[in-house]
Formats: sequence, C-alpha cells, structure tokens
Amino acid sequence: MKRLLGALIIISGIAYPFAVYYGFEQLSAEFFAGMLALIWLARSIAAPEVKNHLMTAVVLIFCVVLVIFKNPVLLHWYPVIINLMLLAIFLVSLYHGPPIIERLARLHEADLPEHAISYVRKVTQAWVVFFFCNAMIAALLTLAAPRSWWLLYNGFIAYLLIGLMFAIEWLVRQRVKKNHELD
Repeated sequence: MKRLLGALIIISGIAYPFAVYYGFEQLSAEFFAGMLALIWLARSIAAPEVKNHLMTAVVLIFCVVLVIFKNPVLLHWYPVIINLMLLAIFLVSLYHGPPIIERLARLHEADLPEHAISYVRKVTQAWVVFFFCNAMIAALLTLAAPRSWWLLYNGFIAYLLIGLMFAIEWLVRQRVKKNHELD
C-alpha cells in the first residue's frame, strides 16, 4: 500500500502540470485542492514517518489557500512548493544526518568506506543546489511567463533535468569507484 501511494504521488506529480494546463479553464482550484489533499493524506496515513507528515501539512496548507482564494493561478505554485520541500529535506539531512543520499547508498551497501561517505555528502549537496534552482525557475515561470512555458518546464524540462542529474551522478560515481579501486 505504501508503495502504491508513493507511486500515486509520483504519477500525480508528473500529471499535475498537464492537468493544470488543460484543466485550468474547466476545473476549479477547489477541485485540485481536494485531489491533492486526498492523495497526500492517504500517503501520510500509509507512510507515517515524520517527514511525510510535515510534507503533507505543507501541501494541506497550500490546499486550504487554494480553497480560500479560489484562484486557479495559485495552482502554478505547487511545483515550487514541492521543490522547496525537497530542498529542505536534503538540506536538513546534511546537518542532522546521515545525508539522504548516504541513507539510500546504505540500502545497497551497509558499510560505506570513508571516501564513499564524503562522496554521497557531495551528491546530497548537489541535489540541494538542484532543488533550489528548480524551485527558482518554477517560481520565475509562475510569476512572469506564459502558461505554456510553465507547462513545458514543469511538465517536461524539469524531469529531463532530474534524469540528467541521475545520469551524471552515475557516471561520476563510476569514475570515483574506479579511482578508489586503483588506489
């Protein structure tokens, strides 16, 4: 159930820009608020970790704002909010560790060598920068660009950049591993 709801969050995140773009005129801000609230509440119930509750609380506040102001333009701020939440999670993990990427790496290899711990910390820092830049671009597009640009970035380019980050990190990781095998 936890995985299903996690997948639902990811799918809804990918579909969200398209739903907003194409449903902007036909669907109300309240409809989007209700859908987002249901998805995030279900995930929070299925995955009761503190960070999930905090993320859900932020999204629910956003949903309340949507209902109160009934302004569909506010829907464009959701990608900004998600990126800022991810930035906060990754950033906090750097100071109240272990860093997120280290936690993920330890799922595959419980005993990480010292050079790997240093490396995954740098990867976590890179993701912090990525989420900051992504949030700023999404915010700028929300404030000063046509909705079609907002859709293009948040519905396509941002995901392309995420994939590029993963690919670059994988290539760098292979080089780091190779260099440390030679030592």
